[in-house]
Amino acid sequence: MGTFKIEGGHRLQGEITPQGAKNEALQILCAVLLTDEKVTIHNIPNIIDVNKLIDLLENLGVKIQKIGPSSYTFKADDVHLEYLHSEEYKRDGRGLRGSIMLVGPLLARFGRGFIPKPGGDKIGRRRLDTHFEGFIKLGASFRYNREEYFYGVEAEKLKGTYMLLDEASVTGTANIVMAAVLAEGTTTIYNAACEPYLQQLCNMLNRMGAKISGIGSNLLTIEGVEKLVGTEHTMLPDMIEIGSWIGLAAMTKSEITIKNVSWDNLGVIPSVFAKLGITIERRGDDIHIPEHKDGYEVQNYIDGSVLTISDAPWPGFTPDLLSIILTVATQARGSVLIHQKMFESRLFFVDKLIDMGAKIILCDPHRATVIGHDFESGLKATTMTSPDIRAGVSLLIAALSAEGTSTIHNIEQIDRGYQDIDGRLRAIGARIVRVD
Repeated sequence: MGTFKIEGGHRLQGEITPQGAKNEALQILCAVLLTDEKVTIHNIPNIIDVNKLIDLLENLGVKIQKIGPSSYTFKADDVHLEYLHSEEYKRDGRGLRGSIMLVGPLLARFGRGFIPKPGGDKIGRRRLDTHFEGFIKLGASFRYNREEYFYGVEAEKLKGTYMLLDEASVTGTANIVMAAVLAEGTTTIYNAACEPYLQQLCNMLNRMGAKISGIGSNLLTIEGVEKLVGTEHTMLPDMIEIGSWIGLAAMTKSEITIKNVSWDNLGVIPSVFAKLGITIERRGDDIHIPEHKDGYEVQNYIDGSVLTISDAPWPGFTPDLLSIILTVATQARGSVLIHQKMFESRLFFVDKLIDMGAKIILCDPHRATVIGHDFESGLKATTMTSPDIRAGVSLLIAALSAEGTSTIHNIEQIDRGYQDIDGRLRAIGARIVRVD
């Protein structure tokens, strides 16, 4: 198990470029299974979760070639479907939440798709009903082996239909879209997720020959086609990492420029951080965070009531950044209520922040009230264990702002979502050492 040793209390300065989007990569990489022609993808992040998915594709028989530091070609012209029944697949598929999105492309092109119950973050229940209900409506038969936690869907030919999703699941929408593009007839998906990464997937599929309309809305219409062709695609920058660096700059009172952020795809992220009093300057397609010498003050509602920041489906605020917002609020001037609606275990990392001296009241599994210190009482260094990707980075930001040397164990959780995070932070002045 890896460990970070972090000497906090130092101001950082410089430029940092966000990696390719993790959540987009998990969708886009699964889509290469929809064609037997070559697909070239750029700006793929070199992180554990994405590398695991690339390994799964290679084990399935996809021909993969690395053509640059973050660019690969994929050709799925000889897929080994027998691998889906192997013990290796049952083991490897469990270790990655994104493996669920292999099912839609496999079902669409080969008439069957299987997956073990996926693993991933321990942040609460993440049900798969939306995925499989969508496949069933397209005409697939479903089976589930309760002893092995193994899911399967099969169909001779998928047929387009109308469906109203029970939740605007991003991975569920992506999976159903990838299945529907090769279905016979027209599929209409209402209450579809519409975040930028899903828009990227739909636009890529259209370049491959799919006929998807309504992209960017919650109503998608998909006219099935017989075959898709190869294409070239470039990932967006990771909006979660961009939000992480905004929080890092504020907490450490540092002057940082975040390069090439794709402003038009950030939605409400800049404005939510601005509600905490953080100054965010747009410079072309970059974000500049000036040094907050006098701290930052929470903006209450116009009637004076306490600000509430909560997550919501896009274009609402992404749940992946609530951990960062909560951590940044510990040193704000004022109080804020954090409401995490989607996952009942995601706020359980706050006990580590309380150990560091933060004033946080955990109201229930979904809500926490943060009373900011206004830097009058800084966080104190401590020893922590990273419970999941986003909480791990939040604790890392807290440690970089705290006086003294902190230790974070189980940093593999952070490596699942952040590429060379210690090297990139050292480049802007962070004092962080990786100990294996």
